[in-house]
Amino acid sequence: MAKTNPGRFFEDYRIGEVISHAVPRTVSGGERALYHALYPARHALYSSDEFARDCGLDAAPIDDLAAFHLVFGKTVPDVSLNAVANLGYAEGRWLRPVWPGDTLRAESQVIGLKQNSSGTSGVVWVRTRGYNQDDEAVLDYIRWVMVRKRDVDAPAPDTLIPDLKPALAAADLVIPEGLDFARYDFTLAGERHALGDYEIGEKIDHVDGVTIAEAEHMLATRLWQNTAKVHFDATNRDDGKQLIYGGHVISLARALSFNGLANAQMIVGLNGGAHANPCFAGDTVRAWSEVLDKADTSHPGVGAIRLRLVAVKHGAPAFALRGEDGKYRPEVLLDLDYWALMPM
Repeated sequence: MAKTNPGRFFEDYRIGEVISHAVPRTVSGGERALYHALYPARHALYSSDEFARDCGLDAAPIDDLAAFHLVFGKTVPDVSLNAVANLGYAEGRWLRPVWPGDTLRAESQVIGLKQNSSGTSGVVWVRTRGYNQDDEAVLDYIRWVMVRKRDVDAPAPDTLIPDLKPALAAADLVIPEGLDFARYDFTLAGERHALGDYEIGEKIDHVDGVTIAEAEHMLATRLWQNTAKVHFDATNRDDGKQLIYGGHVISLARALSFNGLANAQMIVGLNGGAHANPCFAGDTVRAWSEVLDKADTSHPGVGAIRLRLVAVKHGAPAFALRGEDGKYRPEVLLDLDYWALMPM
């Protein structure tokens, strides 16, 4: 009897199925230290316990995207081990901070299926939720992924494409309990720009770049316990290259956005996202952002800003996403739409 697990293929999924993912993870301060070593992450709320306490929190939580990667990594063996590509995200919400000492687990529900016209793969939509040791939800998001078929002759399941929100409303966002920016220290945060200093439609070039090293990517992908074959086994791609984990690009771009958005402290909503083109070791990642919306919240001094974060490779950002054919330009790696919290 076979003891090994080849992973799920497209024909193995069923609408409504709930998958409880294996191997809970207890988070320590080590995850924060490694996250800040892997990415140029400098947002003050995640760097300083004292800064976080002055903002009404008990201490600095684990970085929002580190929490996302930890939950995401739990899902890979069941959802994307045999993936061709991770295609997009929607309706993501950070529901409560993750603290050192928390133990995270995850479960996903299959909410959509569609076989591709080639018959060799299909798209799977799942809603994933991460929980802490008290069974409190800390994160909830939808993603869709293209998965290979084991047997091209296997019958296609009935097609169901979920109806997803184009974006979360500001009222959908969950603000951490006690968060208060009334005494926010702009000097310690690194920039003076508050919510009122940004205009809808404004574009910001984040200037700096990071060249991706194979060793850093491999360390990061292992840190998040992401086991997708395309990241480790070069024979899984026709070009013989190891694909950089899309979350690695997200974190690099978010960290680069500090230069111009240092006060966009906490990501609390993920409206949508696409990994537009593959990324490989040796690519130099740069980023730009566009302000899409702004909103007040009920918490003292706390506003919400909706941002489009775009990562590109090599040359300086051209503030252009698509070519004349309507497809993403070849240099665009990431197109991410998210809500963050910022002092008013």
